[in-house]
This record gives sequence, structure tokens and C-alpha cells, in this order.
Amino acid sequence: MADTDPAELERRIERTRAELAQTVDAIADRVSPKNVARRTVARAESNAKQFLLSVGDRVRDAVGVTPRPVMVGDEPDDLWAEERQDLAPILIGLGAVLAVSAVIMLWRRRSR
Repeated sequence: MADTDPAELERRIERTRAELAQTVDAIADRVSPKNVARRTVARAESNAKQFLLSVGDRVRDAVGVTPRPVMVGDEPDDLWAEERQDLAPILIGLGAVLAVSAVIMLWRRRSR
């Protein structure tokens, strides 16, 4: 049997309106330009950090440098003294690769 109690129908309608309002608010929050930009920046920052960590690991593996803890009283110049000669060419090469990659990406964007 159908529930035709007007008070019950009004309560259901109000509940449905409240749920619909929450859904619309959630959608509006999700697609607002400010929130989209914030999420995009956070994602890009996370990707950049992950990329830098992986590059650091690869450079360390290529050079053969094993990180060591810094002790109290260590001089800053002494921390990488023995590896400094091997690290410079790799960092220069990495910078060149990044610069060339940036130029290629810009060139491709302009050619579209």
C-alpha cells in the first residue's frame, strides 16, 4: 500500500532536497577553478619531488657516492670533498639534458 501521509512525503522531499544540495555543493567545490588549480599544483609538486629523488638516486648510483651522516663539527667543504671531482661532469650533463628537453618541449608547443 502506498504511503500517502502528507507529513511523511514532506519529510522525504526535504531530505531529498538536502541530499541534492550537498551533492551540488560537492560538485561545485570539485570543479571550482581555485580548487582545481590547488590540486594541480600539489600534484605537480609531488611529481617534481619524486622526479628529483629518483634523479638524485641515479646520480648517486652513477657516481658511486654513498651518503653518510653529518657529524657535529664537520666542515661543509669536507662533506663531499672526495666525490666533488666526479660529480661535476654528471651535474653539468644533467643540466644540459634538462635544458635541451625544455627547448624541445617549447618548440613542440609552438609548432602546434
